[in-house]
Amino acid sequence: MSNTTQHNSSEPTPSALALLPLGIFLALFIGVGTYLTLQGVDFAFYQLPAPVAALPAVMVAILLSKEKLNKAIEQFLRGVGHSDIIAMCMIYLLAGAFASVAKATGGVDATVNLGLSMLPASMILPGIFVISAFIATAMGTSMGTIAAVAPVALGIAQTAGMDVALTAGVVLSGAMFGDNLSIISDTTIASTRSQGCQMKDKFRENIRIALPAAIAAILLFMFSSTPTEVPASSDVEWLKVLPYITILVLAVSGLNVFVVLSIGILLAGGIGLFGTPDYSLSTYGQDIYAGFGNMQEIFLLSMLIGGMGELMRRQGGLAYLTQLISKVIRVFSKQHSQAQNLRASEMGIAGLVGLTNCCTANNTVAIIVSGGVARELAEENGVTPRRSASLLDIFSCVVQGVLPYGAQALLLGSVFGLSPLEVVSHSYYCFFLAFAAITAIFLKHPTRKPAIA
Repeated sequence: MSNTTQHNSSEPTPSALALLPLGIFLALFIGVGTYLTLQGVDFAFYQLPAPVAALPAVMVAILLSKEKLNKAIEQFLRGVGHSDIIAMCMIYLLAGAFASVAKATGGVDATVNLGLSMLPASMILPGIFVISAFIATAMGTSMGTIAAVAPVALGIAQTAGMDVALTAGVVLSGAMFGDNLSIISDTTIASTRSQGCQMKDKFRENIRIALPAAIAAILLFMFSSTPTEVPASSDVEWLKVLPYITILVLAVSGLNVFVVLSIGILLAGGIGLFGTPDYSLSTYGQDIYAGFGNMQEIFLLSMLIGGMGELMRRQGGLAYLTQLISKVIRVFSKQHSQAQNLRASEMGIAGLVGLTNCCTANNTVAIIVSGGVARELAEENGVTPRRSASLLDIFSCVVQGVLPYGAQALLLGSVFGLSPLEVVSHSYYCFFLAFAAITAIFLKHPTRKPAIA
């Protein structure tokens, strides 16, 4: 990773106008869907596809650039081709292919049957949350977890007659819990490095806030686990369950998510080819391609948002946010006690990473962008490095888990056939986590001494 101090001279001039493209996208994406919902239109949020809503925003972002047109387009394409964006898109494709092949070869049905035979009716949703949380903690990625768990969770919800949108929210909740706490997560690595603290110290600070939120979410899911029908489970077909068991074991072992999903596709296809009479190589290939096609919308949207985010960054949109938060905190700190300054700084760190996350739709990038300013605020007002690292990770997790245009909500919406807004409206763990973190900030705690550099 390059040293950020080398780029200070080329830092973009802060500009509120650079945030306009994001406002246009949200106004179209959410505004049109809300308007059509009020008009009683069925599937209102599907009437204007999200990638189409992003196009005018991208055009405005290019027009706002002070660079020549070709240079602005080049910057946009650089954002589209960012390694994080390409990695997400590859996960989309592999997850879609695995889900498609596993469904066609009977793997999803067999795994749903196994889940229903193991979980009592009152524990279906808490069970899905715990499984998602465990896998995400082990893998360090919410996207890989959702790709593995979502098809099975959908099958269980449909078979048991449960609320599909709520089930999607449970998967998202568990995935974000694990992503936030995992020691091998990108967000943990970014937050601890940027704040200069040990991972174990950040984990201890983090778990004290995350655990009460997780318990509250599990209790809520327990009371919501009331299936309208109790499906009869048949004999478990262990061979067809094997691809899912394999990817879960490999995921927990820490193997790269691309390798995990690729092995899952090969296993599911192999079981179909050798265990299902009518399943052929051509059918296998068609199923993989159909899985790719199912991810087309979120694939396109992720690329467009990535390019738009890069333009907003270069035009000073993110710099404007960091400058604004810093000014508010510094003005506040001149007029109040040390304890109040401490709380204001912690809220400033939370607000900074949250707003940056809204602009980038990527929690790791949000932490990297806001980490330097967050460390300055922490050192000036005596916030410990482990506390600032924990707040960065927590509030980026909260925002990422409720963004309707975030990768996690888009992937779940695609798998479950729901609007991303429906998915995030049931992301109860993220709501509880935000409440727990804000409560922790405002609870009376000992005044910390300024951190020694």
